[in-house]
Amino acid sequence: MRRINRIIIHCSATPENREVTVSQITRWHRDRGFRTIGYHWVVYADGTIHPGRPESEMGAHCYGQNLHSIGICYVGGLDAKTLKPKDTRTVAQRMALRKLVKELQEKYPGATVHGHKEFAAKACPCFEITDL
Repeated sequence: MRRINRIIIHCSATPENREVTVSQITRWHRDRGFRTIGYHWVVYADGTIHPGRPESEMGAHCYGQNLHSIGICYVGGLDAKTLKPKDTRTVAQRMALRKLVKELQEKYPGATVHGHKEFAAKACPCFEITDL
């Protein structure tokens, strides 16, 4: 069992209202040379939570942080018109993210929650973690 001390939140960096699936993200990541999807969980706009890479496996979602972290990605993160970073989370996504993070923190006591931008020069997840 891996020792998990961080939960890292990401966005798919796709325009709001664009449907994106785990299969699509998996293809994008394979195209970048990954074995499979880099995230452990993906939260769709309707609030459904979908598994990605098994939690027992090291992720490929945050350079230098993958060994001891769980990666969660919500679909969205860009304004549909300007394609600039934007908190596009739906009410359902907000609720699902909170629920999932709570469950993961119970499963991995002491795990802290972070936005991808804390470890990379990116806007991701396009909201402040304090607004989770």
